[in-house]
Amino acid sequence: MSSFLDLPAPRWLTIPAHRPFLDDLAVGVTQALQPLGPTALADAVIMVPTRRAARALAEAFLGAASAGAVLLPQIRAIGDLDEGEAPFEPGNLVLELPPAIGAWRRRFELARLVAENEHLIQRRLDAGAALELADALGAFLDGCQIEEVGDPAAVEALVEGDFARHWQVSARFLNLALRAWPERLAQLGLIDVAARRVALLRKLAATWEQRPPDEVLIAAGSTGSAPATADLLAAIARTPNGCVVLPGLDRSLADAAWDEVGDQHPQGALRRLLDRAGVSRAAVADWNPAAEASSRGRWRRRILSEALRPADRTADWLEEIAQLKAEGAEGGVDPIAQGLEGLTLLTARTQEEQATVAALLLREALEVPGRTAALITPDAALARRVSARLTRWNVSADSSAGEPLAAAPIGVLATLVARAAKDAVDPVTLLAIVKHPLTRLGMAPDDLAAAHRLLERYALRGPRPKDWSDLHARLAARAERGGPADLSAAIDLARRAHRALDGLDGPYTGETATPAEAARALAQVLEMVAAGPDGGIGDLWAGLAGECAVETLAALIGESEGLPEVTRAGFFELVDHLMAGATVRSGYSSHPRLRIMGVLEARLLQADVTILAGLEEGVWPQAPAIDPFLSRPMRLKLGLPSQDRRIGLSAHDFAQAAAAPHVVLLHAERREGGPAVASRWLWRLRTLARGADVGLPGRPDILAWARTLDAPLSPAPDVLQTAQRPAPTPPLEARPRRMAVTGVERWVRDPYAVYARDILGLFPLDRPDEPVEAAARGSAIHAALEQFVKAYPEALPDDAHLVFATMLIDALVAAGVGEGRMSRERHLAANLAPWVVAFEARRRLGVKKLHIEQAGEIVFDAPGGPFRLTARADRIEQRERSADILDFKSGQAPSAKVVKAHFAPQLTLTAAILARGGFLDLGETEPGELLYVRINGGRLAGEELPRGEAAESAALAAAAFEGLRRRVAAFDNPATPYRSWAAPQFIDQYDGDYDHLARLWEWHVIGRAEPGAAD
Repeated sequence: MSSFLDLPAPRWLTIPAHRPFLDDLAVGVTQALQPLGPTALADAVIMVPTRRAARALAEAFLGAASAGAVLLPQIRAIGDLDEGEAPFEPGNLVLELPPAIGAWRRRFELARLVAENEHLIQRRLDAGAALELADALGAFLDGCQIEEVGDPAAVEALVEGDFARHWQVSARFLNLALRAWPERLAQLGLIDVAARRVALLRKLAATWEQRPPDEVLIAAGSTGSAPATADLLAAIARTPNGCVVLPGLDRSLADAAWDEVGDQHPQGALRRLLDRAGVSRAAVADWNPAAEASSRGRWRRRILSEALRPADRTADWLEEIAQLKAEGAEGGVDPIAQGLEGLTLLTARTQEEQATVAALLLREALEVPGRTAALITPDAALARRVSARLTRWNVSADSSAGEPLAAAPIGVLATLVARAAKDAVDPVTLLAIVKHPLTRLGMAPDDLAAAHRLLERYALRGPRPKDWSDLHARLAARAERGGPADLSAAIDLARRAHRALDGLDGPYTGETATPAEAARALAQVLEMVAAGPDGGIGDLWAGLAGECAVETLAALIGESEGLPEVTRAGFFELVDHLMAGATVRSGYSSHPRLRIMGVLEARLLQADVTILAGLEEGVWPQAPAIDPFLSRPMRLKLGLPSQDRRIGLSAHDFAQAAAAPHVVLLHAERREGGPAVASRWLWRLRTLARGADVGLPGRPDILAWARTLDAPLSPAPDVLQTAQRPAPTPPLEARPRRMAVTGVERWVRDPYAVYARDILGLFPLDRPDEPVEAAARGSAIHAALEQFVKAYPEALPDDAHLVFATMLIDALVAAGVGEGRMSRERHLAANLAPWVVAFEARRRLGVKKLHIEQAGEIVFDAPGGPFRLTARADRIEQRERSADILDFKSGQAPSAKVVKAHFAPQLTLTAAILARGGFLDLGETEPGELLYVRINGGRLAGEELPRGEAAESAALAAAAFEGLRRRVAAFDNPATPYRSWAAPQFIDQYDGDYDHLARLWEWHVIGRAEPGAAD
């Protein structure tokens, strides 16, 4: 049997896309070299693109060995030219080249370069922004070095080019960078990794050209996209015992179509490589001609080739379909049907459904003993979703995408502590820190859990503390008042947290600090936060995530002198950016037959079942990245490749993977809440299949499984039924015998709220960091009005509007309104004061006495015993024969229609108490006008909203009182339920504190019909 060694040099071969590349390579090399002696295989050198491919090729050689032990060839990754590792140390070149600059040091040095020249960029840069631009500059420099372009003179010419002004700004900066960066590297005695790799590749190619090695030398799987790599491949092909094995060269594509292959075509990279090497496509031989001739997969490869042919040649599809069928007729097969056999297209509705489908397909593969399955997707978020869904079946699939350090426990804690540097008593941040699983603060876990619950309840709910002193004062005052809880543990926890987080302030002698000092303080505070009672820091830096966090903080501490100084907020943004950008590779045990890989990691690898997911435009292929420095015309002028090349490489990866025996193509109709467009390659496949009068096979059963996996059972058992509207019937002795008029208003609309509050004793808790503006503003306005009336019960002062505005501002400050809001409030107070003064002057005409915040109550008999109705009137204006009742609102007031329908009986029941002598200072008094006063200081500073004229208020009060008597009598019947939202028309108009407890969403939005709903 002939082998590749029998061919004359230069040797260029290819393994078709539908064949298992590494397996065929291992078998071919083994068969060719084993007859040459026991050490022939071990002396061979095989170069593959990545380390993952190198590991997989080693496994393939073990599988290709007939029996017993085998000496593996030297397998090296072209992308990893490590010092001292033959044959990648050509001669003494390693001594001639400086060492490569570290990745972190390079980022920070480039950030220094960016920050020092921000005047050229024409924008103010903090550390985070400088780092982002440094990453973009680093990508530009890498591109120039890999493509071996980037003459500073060429960049300088761009400045004078006919480009928009902002592109000229970029060109001036790049012109400076291309000169300043090599100078800085020379000062450091270092070299860029990409430049060093290119130099090594060049020297290696030159060495093998001058002194060709005698051993077998094989370069396999590379497309030679970089010039230095392409020239190295050409040199290898010319060596006496060397060859290049290309992945999936399309030898069946028509010559006319091959001539039009461009950057976006799957064969674009291979065509550029062959053209650069001066090799025609016809000169490339098959690695294993027998396998090519006998394989059923060649029809799949042909279909993919036709579907992805250059756009200008798609008009020939019908002719090519006819030719394919004619070729198949000679062998008695339908090539289209046979090519589509084993290829499945699935369309999910959403990203979430796509992840579920992919997980089901992977799980299904495990039902067949020995079957392997691989998910390939460029969407890292989708890969993580699939990994999470596989845990449903206790299956662990290690995703090559890993997870962001920001999502790991140490990353979360580090980001939280960095945020605390700008506001340590932010309740949300502080609670997240003390509740974090890595936090100890010198306390035992149980003691810490009890302490942080008390700290949250009594110090961090409601308006945020102004500072640590305010927080400690809250706890001390609450402890002095006494109560159901001993707050000593919470006080101790607050002190510990204060002492630990105070360490973040050390580097800031002024408003800024160096990132290195801030990072050192962050690391020290993290260890203080994580320290247990014995002083140990537990699992703070443990595991792969801990190592990644250590590396990130160590880089900030030791190598960030190039970054500009940061404010507290800027340091948080910097840490957040670095944590989100760092990736933690999973190290836990995963299933040996399942793999989840990105597109780069999947090159040359194959599984029994291959799932290609994320096939939407913008995902696969990915949209070209936005270059902040260069436009497309500028890239062309510099000699940099078009960004469309990435699309071509992505298309090649797709074509290689889609040619596997059993492939599922998976895409979603919607992404991130919006419509998604299927990948252009899927459109082409569909169009080609439609032209052949066939359809792409599907798997409706898998889609049905995915859609029913988490769907409610139908009919659902009682334990899974959606909740009906709650209607509890507590015993009579538990039902309230006292209620304020505002409570009656709640009772009318939502009896369940009365049940939860007055019977169960469940009172709403303030949220941590509760915004004080709305509630505090209303309270401050009431307080200012009360103070103003009490200070001037009769005549108003000459400067009444200034007096009221001052009182209102003081009340707002006392209520806790922040200084940031006060600038607006001062304007509103100045706008409101004249209206209030005019209101007071008008309303006081004919008034005998003003009663402010007057309390009143009446008691009446009911079937369950006496019932007490109470009220606190904002203002009662006593006149000769009647009294007007006013209620002040800073928000919306109930409409007159709602009031007269007795759905908002606050004013009418207050009038009923007045008429029955419930306000002791007034005696039995005829109710006059019922008035809401809406005041806010905005465009309409204030507004009087009558809800009952004097002539009708007595009747409204009597009707409201009788309605209340009937309601009390009805609820004195133990069978009467406290139904949730008895007046459901108000659900969207009023906030319900107990809607979550009543499971409002279930019964109001998606619930089933209630018995007696028609009534």
